[in-house]
Amino acid sequence: MPSKVTVEEVNKIVNNLHHRPFEILGCHATTGILRQKTWAIRAYLPTATEVSVILPEEKREYPMKPVHHPNFFECEIRREKLGIYQLRIKEGDREKIIYDPYQFQKLPLTDYDIYLFGEGNHHRIYEKMGAHVVEIDGVRGVYFAVWAPNARNVSVIGDWNNWDGRVHQMNKRENMIWELFIPGLDYGTKYKYEVKNWEGHIYVKSDPFGFWQEPRPKTASIVADLDSYQWHDQEWLERRRTTDPLTQPIAVYEVHLGSWLHTSIDEPIKQYGTGAEPVQASEYKPGARFLTYYELAEKLIPYVKEMGYTHIEILPIAEHPFDGSWGYQVTGYYAATSRYGTPQDLMYFIDQCHQNNIGVILDWVPGHFPKDAHGLAYFDGTHLYEHQDPRRGEHKNWGTLVFNYSRNEVRNFLVANALFWFDKYHIDGIRVDAVASMLYLDYDRKEGEWIPNEYGGRENIEAVEFLRQVNTLIFQEYPGILSIAEESTAWPMVSRPAYMGGLGFNLKWNMGWMHDVLDYFSMDPWFRQFHQNNITFSMWYHHNENFMLALSHDEVVHGKSSMLGKMPGDDWQKFANLRSLFSYMYAHPGKKTMFMGMEFGQWSEWNVYADLEWHLLQYDRHKQLQKFFKDLNRVYTSQPALYERDFEQDGFQWIDCSDNRHSVVSFIRRAKDPNDFLVIVCNFTPQPHSHYRIGVPKPGFYREIFNSDSREYGGSNMGNLGGKMTDQWFFHNYEHSLDLCLPPLGVLMLKWVPDSVPSNPSGEEK
Repeated sequence: MPSKVTVEEVNKIVNNLHHRPFEILGCHATTGILRQKTWAIRAYLPTATEVSVILPEEKREYPMKPVHHPNFFECEIRREKLGIYQLRIKEGDREKIIYDPYQFQKLPLTDYDIYLFGEGNHHRIYEKMGAHVVEIDGVRGVYFAVWAPNARNVSVIGDWNNWDGRVHQMNKRENMIWELFIPGLDYGTKYKYEVKNWEGHIYVKSDPFGFWQEPRPKTASIVADLDSYQWHDQEWLERRRTTDPLTQPIAVYEVHLGSWLHTSIDEPIKQYGTGAEPVQASEYKPGARFLTYYELAEKLIPYVKEMGYTHIEILPIAEHPFDGSWGYQVTGYYAATSRYGTPQDLMYFIDQCHQNNIGVILDWVPGHFPKDAHGLAYFDGTHLYEHQDPRRGEHKNWGTLVFNYSRNEVRNFLVANALFWFDKYHIDGIRVDAVASMLYLDYDRKEGEWIPNEYGGRENIEAVEFLRQVNTLIFQEYPGILSIAEESTAWPMVSRPAYMGGLGFNLKWNMGWMHDVLDYFSMDPWFRQFHQNNITFSMWYHHNENFMLALSHDEVVHGKSSMLGKMPGDDWQKFANLRSLFSYMYAHPGKKTMFMGMEFGQWSEWNVYADLEWHLLQYDRHKQLQKFFKDLNRVYTSQPALYERDFEQDGFQWIDCSDNRHSVVSFIRRAKDPNDFLVIVCNFTPQPHSHYRIGVPKPGFYREIFNSDSREYGGSNMGNLGGKMTDQWFFHNYEHSLDLCLPPLGVLMLKWVPDSVPSNPSGEEK
C-alpha cells in the first residue's frame, strides 16, 4: 500500500518546519481493505540506518521503510488495537530500543490550563509548564512544555539526543504552548529549548519554568524533583498562619549567601540532596568554594539565632549567570541557584530556619531581567517577555529589559512565580526589588526616552495592577507572610491593601529615613545641632505607611564606605556613633533590616567576591560591637513597646524633639498595655550631661534596661546606676520628671516599673 504521507509533509519534518509534528509522526489509524483498521507508524530519526516497530505483546517485529527521505521511516500494521509500541533503532554498530514519543498525544496540559494561562489567572502554571517527570499509559518520562507563541519551531535538546534539534520536535497547542513527552528521561536530565523564528534564526534557551540549572557558566536546565522533600515545619507554618506579623518583632539579617563565608575547595562537601557540587567561589578566591545550603544551615542559622535576629533575608537566589549582579539579574525565575547545591538542599536550609524559629525572606526581582542569550530576552524570536519599544522595555543604565505587564501570560509567569516560592520552598516573605522603577514610566529616563500612559501620565498602570494582583493572591493563599516593597518615592498607600486602593504590600522600606539618618550621623557632631530635622522629620510620617527601617547592602558599596567608615571622629567615636545610630534605629517605630557585617563593624565595603572580615572579631572593639548587637536584639524582641504599635500614631510620643543645642531627643514608645512603655533618650554628641532632666508620664522608678555606652560594648560606662526615681518636678508638660546622666554619643532605654509608684502620687497620668 503506498504511503499517504506526502513529500511536502516529510520535508517539513526533515527540515524542522512543521509546528504540529503529531499530525505526521507517531501512529495514525486508517480504515483499510475490508474495513480492517490499519495503523501507519512514522518516525523521523536523523541518525538511524534501520528501524523496526516492537509490539510488547507480540514476539515479532515490523520493519520500517524509508519514505521520501532516507531517515524518515514508516510501516503499517493491520490490527484493531495497537497499544503502546517501541522502536528498535540501529545507528551503525549501535542499537537501542525506545518508546516513540510521538505516540503519546494525550498530555498533562489541558485546554483549560491554556485558557487560564492566556487569561493570566493560572496561579499554579509551574505545575504544568517546564519539565515534569510523569507517567503516561504506564510509561515514565519527562513532559516538556514551553510558551513561545511566535516561534516557527521549538525542539527539546539535551545529552540524550546529542543536542540535535531535529530529533525531538515539539508540538504547538492553541498557537501558544509547545509540548512533548519524552519517555525514558528522568530527574537530573539536562536540557534546553532550540527555538527557531520565522526567518530561520536559532535561539538556544534555558527553560523559563525550569526548576534547576547547571552551575554557571553553563546554562542548561535540569529536570528536578521539588515534591519529595519531607518538611518538618508544620508547627511554624500554622503559627505563621494565625499570627499578625505587624504586631511582632521583626529584626532581619540581610545576607548574600555567597560572600557571608567561603570554605576550602578541598573541604568535604556536605549537602542534603544529591547530584550537585557547589562551584568554586570566583577568580578572586582561588582555592575557595561556596558553602552549600546544608553547610549554611550548620553555620549561618546558629549565628543568626545567637545574634537574636528573627528573620534572614537572602539576596536573590533565583538563578543568575553573573556573580557581580548580586543575583539581581535573573535568568531562571523558578530555579534556585545551583551555586550552593540542589533544590532539596535549599528546602533543608529553610526547614532548619523554621525549626529554629527564624523566618526566611527572599529578594524577588519582577521589575527587569538581563539580556543574556539563554534567558528570557527575545525568547521566541520576538519581544515576548519585554516591550518591543525600548522607551518602555529597557533600563539602559542597568542594561536590562522591562517586563511587559500588559501581557496576560507575562503577568501570569510572574504572579505564579511569587506563589511558587511560598508553595514549594515555604518562604515567609518576599522583598520586591526596585518597585519605583516599575511604577514610573519615566524612571531613570530623560525627556523623549519614555512614553506616557493612556491618560498622559507617568504612572505604569499595568505594573500597578500587577503588584496589586500578586500581593492580593499571596496574602489570600499564605496569611501571615511578609511582602516588602523597596520603594523610594512618595507613591501613596504602598503598604495598604489593594481593595483600599493601595499596592497591597504590608511593609515598605523607609528610604527617606535611611538617607536622612545616614547624612546626620556622617557629619561632625558639632554640626548636628543645625540638622536636628534629619532625625525628627520621619516621626511626622512614620504611621502613614507600615515602614521597614533598612540599612542594606546598597549603603556599603560603590564608594559609599562601610557603616563604620561613614562615622566621624577617632576610632572610639566611630564605634560610639555606630552604636548610637543602631540604638536609635531600634527605638524608632518600624521593623528593622540590617546587612551582614554591620553587626561587628566591618571596615571595608562589601565585596561580593570575598568573605566578611571575620578576622576583626579578634579585636575587642569589634567583639564588643557584636555583643552590643546581640543585646540590642534581645531587648527589642523582649519589649512589646518597641514593636507592638509600630504603625499606630499613638505608639510613639515625643517628650522633647527641640533640644537641637545639645543634639538630644527624647520620646516614648508604647505597647498595647497602657502600663507598658519605654522612655528613650538619645545624646548625639560626644558631650555627656550629668544632670539632664526630662518629663515622664508616670511617677516611680524607671529601670535602665539598655545603655549603648556600656563598658561591655566598648563605651565609657556612664549611666544611671540601673535606673532613676522620678522627682515631683513639672517638666515637658508632665508633673514628674527624671534627672538623668546622659552618656556621650549614647542612647538610653528606660522602662517604668509599675510596682514602684509611691502611695497617693500627685499628678500621675490617668
